[in-house]
Amino acid sequence: MSLSEERPRCSRALVAYVLADAGSEGSPGWTHARKSCSFGAVNQIGQPSSESIVTESVAANSRQASKSADGSLYRYVGREFTEVEMEIVRTLCLDPAYPTRASISRALCRSLGWTKPDGGLKDMSARVALAKMAADGLITLPAPTGPQPVPRRHLEATIEEGPVLACSLGELDSVSLVKVDTRSDSATWNELIGRFHYLGYTRASGAQLRYLAISNGRLLGAIGFGAAAWALQDRDTFIGWDAKTRRQRLHLVVGNPRYLILPWVRVPHLASHLLGAVARALPGHWVERYGYAPVLLETFVDVGRYAGTCYKAANWVRVGQTKGRGKLDRNKAYALGVKDIYCYPLSRNFRTKLLGEGNPAS
Repeated sequence: MSLSEERPRCSRALVAYVLADAGSEGSPGWTHARKSCSFGAVNQIGQPSSESIVTESVAANSRQASKSADGSLYRYVGREFTEVEMEIVRTLCLDPAYPTRASISRALCRSLGWTKPDGGLKDMSARVALAKMAADGLITLPAPTGPQPVPRRHLEATIEEGPVLACSLGELDSVSLVKVDTRSDSATWNELIGRFHYLGYTRASGAQLRYLAISNGRLLGAIGFGAAAWALQDRDTFIGWDAKTRRQRLHLVVGNPRYLILPWVRVPHLASHLLGAVARALPGHWVERYGYAPVLLETFVDVGRYAGTCYKAANWVRVGQTKGRGKLDRNKAYALGVKDIYCYPLSRNFRTKLLGEGNPAS
């Protein structure tokens, strides 16, 4: 398989065969964005007024709901905030020197030393965290200054179903992975996942890469990668992580939250073949975009729906199961289905790098 800039010809309306649901247990999902598609190229803070400041009772209730199990920390977007840091957040939000959400997020990153592995500010993650804090009643933010996306519950069908493609893997012409870089590619990817993956599409924050699989101008499927789950007991045991090391090294693990093959594409071994190809391509693309190389991939397979056959065939390792809680289950309600956890090492010494031993990865 070769990576190319090949773009599929326009072929419209997809009913996708979902291979894996990956991305529900503690990791961000992927949702509705732009619904138009052209297959020619496939494919987000200031001084509040006195009346806007929340009452202390509301804030106290929200703080209780957002705190960690021991009650000492607040957790947002995979980062824990101490009470001292939360006071810094509140001070910045009240400072007229920072009149917009963007300026507050940048100032917060500088104040807390919240940076990416390449040294850049994690201002987009900070904006998401600030928005969640505001929703929890912990802070008050100024109104957004830019145009806001209009949420849509249903995606408009813009892509037509193609004829059945039934052949052997060897009979396919030049299977390619197209990295999603353009707006039109992104719109197509979003539509496919939003309409045809049973978990749908939700906008992801933080580092991410998405791909479309194409053969001779014809779309075969889509796959996406993003932030890993914050805490998974069986995964962390497999790696050998304690909580402190996990916080420091989690960026070196990349999650695979969505994967689908179109239902009329009936090519044995294609799914595992694509997984192998993307595992070879992703580290270099991640370095190009984010300045560091991940060393482990992870995904989830709903045991009530799928057997994880393609992941097994691509040499992913089943390391355990989730508890069925999800990232928002603070009361241990266990409302979600249990999922198998699969991991794929991208480096032979992945444990050494994830544990920060020897010459750790940046």
